[in-house]
Amino acid sequence: MATNVDEDLQIPEPDPGSGEGEKAVTIGTVVKQLGQEFPDISISKVRYLEDQRLISPRRTPGGYRVYTPSEVQRLRTILRLQRDEFLPLRVIRQELAGGRVEPDVPPGADGKGLRRAAVTVKPPEALFSLDDVITETGAEPKLVAELEEYGVIKGQSRGGVVHYDDTDREIVRAVTELARYGVAGRNLRVFRSSADREAALLQQILAPALRSRNPERRREAVEALENLASVTSYLKHLLLIRDLRRIAG
Repeated sequence: MATNVDEDLQIPEPDPGSGEGEKAVTIGTVVKQLGQEFPDISISKVRYLEDQRLISPRRTPGGYRVYTPSEVQRLRTILRLQRDEFLPLRVIRQELAGGRVEPDVPPGADGKGLRRAAVTVKPPEALFSLDDVITETGAEPKLVAELEEYGVIKGQSRGGVVHYDDTDREIVRAVTELARYGVAGRNLRVFRSSADREAALLQQILAPALRSRNPERRREAVEALENLASVTSYLKHLLLIRDLRRIAG
């Protein structure tokens, strides 16, 4: 029998138990299918969600995990709820039990919707010029300059030209939406200060593991950091909703 290391290289055996004509694929194929929408996805992350009993792939007679289209769709829903709604796994489990299913087409697939960044460490992202950012987000150059002035985004100088990464671009996109309601760059300092304090707290909690030379321990720490970020973001969401209800009431 092949080892799990080669699992993503295997061609899945037919899935006789499906009964619906669904073609099952290996865990490696699943990661490739979802990689465009979720750049931080990995085989270890999929296995972690399996360990948490959020997904239940079948096993071939050879012992390999195989996923039907419906199982891949369930995984897509889990990842979106983590990324877009910052839900902890316990709440995601309840959403799935209630029949929550996300569509195949990713939010913002037309390039206009807001997209969420992931916490997990990724390879260096593409950089965008100021013109690129303005064209893609519809932001005013003055707004981008304000965001830099107040430290909300941080451009990188390359060859005398300032460039922005994907996260900066999405921040500009989000602020452009807020600007329609009269929110200016200077008003965002409160968000920046709050984010800095929360990041410092999470760093304090996980600093020893994040600095570990053990790759496995560091990987687990990064996954824990992502989960903590989801939980704290969800908590902020609940506190905000509570206060807004008081205002609206």
